[in-house]
Formats: sequence, C-alpha cells, structure tokens
Amino acid sequence: MNENYINVVLADDDEDDRLFFSEAFDELKINTKVSTFNDGVYLMDYFNSEDAILPQVLFLDLNMPRKSGLDCLKELRADEKFKDVAIAIYSTSSSEEDVENTFVLGANIYIKKPSDFKSLKKVLSDVVTLNWQYHTNGLNKDNFLLRL
Repeated sequence: MNENYINVVLADDDEDDRLFFSEAFDELKINTKVSTFNDGVYLMDYFNSEDAILPQVLFLDLNMPRKSGLDCLKELRADEKFKDVAIAIYSTSSSEEDVENTFVLGANIYIKKPSDFKSLKKVLSDVVTLNWQYHTNGLNKDNFLLRL
C-alpha cells in the first residue's frame, strides 16, 4: 500500500455522480487516487482480480443494477481480505431501514449524497481525513450517519 496518497474507490451506476465525485477530489488539496466503477459486478470483479489494489476508503452506492451496494457490502465483510477497508455507504436514500441494514452489515459510515458541489467537497474531505481507527473502534449508531 502506497502511503503517499489515499486510495479511494467509488461504485455508483450514475455517471454524473461518478464525474462529480472525481471532480470534487481533483479540487481538494488531498493527495488521493480515485477509481470508479459503474456497478457492483465490475467492482467485485476488480477486487477479486490478481492486480487489485485495495482502497483505504470505498464509497458504495446502495441502488445499482446487477449487484447492489448491499450485496457488495455483504460479500466484502464476509471476506477477511477486506477487513481493513473503510466502507462508506454513499446513497440518495436516507431511510432508517437502509441506515440500519448497512450498519448491521458492517459499513463504517453512511452518507446521504449531498445536493450541491460545495457540500460534496466538504463531505468527501471529511470522510477521507477521518481518523478511521478511532471511528471504527467505537462504532455506534450515533457516529454512523454522517450529517451535513
């Protein structure tokens, strides 16, 4: 793992959301390498390939065709190889059921997609600069849902 940058991955079927996500990181003064996948099948195929580089932070959209973010989350948390990957659910949904399900399945944080670019940059900056070791040790529902 290269310590000179933060490796970030996003799986999201919305092309505009992937573009805004990448552009937000381009504008932030944080050294990141961003990779995006347009659905959960491509994401999991990549992670299961020989040359996969695991991210420090994975952003997962919940509602994707072929393989949902929830299905990816279940697979990832069932595999010891991914235990150190921080998983941020990144969704337009803010339903209590979605928040509860992803919390129980082992996501580290839940983010409702921001509605404007400035808020997006702020939330992405906050998430990638978070002290994940502290954040994941005492994981509780109060610090699970990231509020803007």
